[in-house]
Amino acid sequence: METGTSRVKRGMAEMQKGGVIMDVMNAEQAKIAEAAGATAVMALERVPSDIRAAGGVARMADPTVLEEVMKVVSIPVMAKARIGHYVEARVLEALGADYIDESEVLTPADEVFHISKRDFTVPFVCGAKDLGEALRRIQEGAAMLRTKGEPGTGNIVEAVRHMRLITGQIRKVQNLSKDELYHEAKNLGVPYDLLLDVHETGKLPVVNFAAGGVATPSDAALMMHLGADGVFVGSGIFKSEYPERFARAIVEATTHYTDYKLIAEVSKNLGTPMKGIEISKLAPSERMQDRGF
Repeated sequence: METGTSRVKRGMAEMQKGGVIMDVMNAEQAKIAEAAGATAVMALERVPSDIRAAGGVARMADPTVLEEVMKVVSIPVMAKARIGHYVEARVLEALGADYIDESEVLTPADEVFHISKRDFTVPFVCGAKDLGEALRRIQEGAAMLRTKGEPGTGNIVEAVRHMRLITGQIRKVQNLSKDELYHEAKNLGVPYDLLLDVHETGKLPVVNFAAGGVATPSDAALMMHLGADGVFVGSGIFKSEYPERFARAIVEATTHYTDYKLIAEVSKNLGTPMKGIEISKLAPSERMQDRGF
């Protein structure tokens, strides 16, 4: 089978559909995530809330973290590279990462240019907060998207805002005439052919997960109701009082997001969720969602 094509990479990302992808910082956490039913894990040195608290420059994790996680789980292992840092991405590809997340959670290496993802065999995940950003990342070769939300806050409001904005913009594009599409493509700063695809299909050409602020089973179910294809959970698992309980509950709630009795049951006795941050308290320089464009 041919490897590294857009079709293959998008197909790999489709296999995560309906699942939960969890941030982990070591092999022990990775085993907990896999046992709870995660479809993939994201290996990194610090979860977003720790990165936010520590400040300074956040970079690609020590390769040892990725190698240790890959040794103990059978599910795909993702890893983060800084925006525009194609050497970090090449290193992660060489180490055998199954997916690379070009992530705004880390400090951007390039304020203008993202990585040319079509040059890689490994599929890329990228964040987006609106349709223009989503299509620009796809044009660069992203095989999977996620809402940016506001990582490390435990506050779902920005993930909701971004998902509603993207789905609303897709509905608008569907209702445009073909001659109006040229103007809209110029407005959004995206290729006409990609916008035409959205116009004709009524959806993005790759899967779009929810991320940034998911902290409870109900948060995960809400994002699935809003049209997410799955959920990323960062600090919400291992910054909660009982990570094993939260991990299993969020997987159940994502899978059965219309079964409210089940969500009620799995939400019982979970202990204290991660401490949240009111986003209005964040200084503009602390807003990770504004990194990239």
